[in-house]
Amino acid sequence: MSDVRPTPSQTIGPFFRDGVAWLAERAPGDGVPVRGRVLDGAGEPVVDAVIELWQPERFVRALTDGEGQYTASVTTPGPADVSVFARGLVQRVVTRLYLPGEEDEVLSSLDPDRRATLIAQPAGDGLRFDIRLQGPGETVFFAW
Repeated sequence: MSDVRPTPSQTIGPFFRDGVAWLAERAPGDGVPVRGRVLDGAGEPVVDAVIELWQPERFVRALTDGEGQYTASVTTPGPADVSVFARGLVQRVVTRLYLPGEEDEVLSSLDPDRRATLIAQPAGDGLRFDIRLQGPGETVFFAW
């Protein structure tokens, strides 16, 4: 009998972006535009992230560009469940995007100082929702 042990999880390497470029095709343009950036712990842009927004009967996927920016859309009312995949993340991280003025039991259960990381802000013709993966101003993430 061989000595079989589980292998450790592997981080996704430098070809992550190339392997997921085809995913950008899932980006419905209807709804309220949402733009934002995905930032790492040092405040640097994450240039190869995949953002998925889930709402009832709606799914949107977007990729970040060379400046860590993405563009997607949401319907009203929210909230939208948000998954982030990127090189260096062993598993996706999950958060929520709330529209201004929305609140539910999940949002109200959070420390008031942390709630703001989940609320999209009005910006131009749509909303802005930045995602900070760690460090000061880190977005609230949930166990999934």
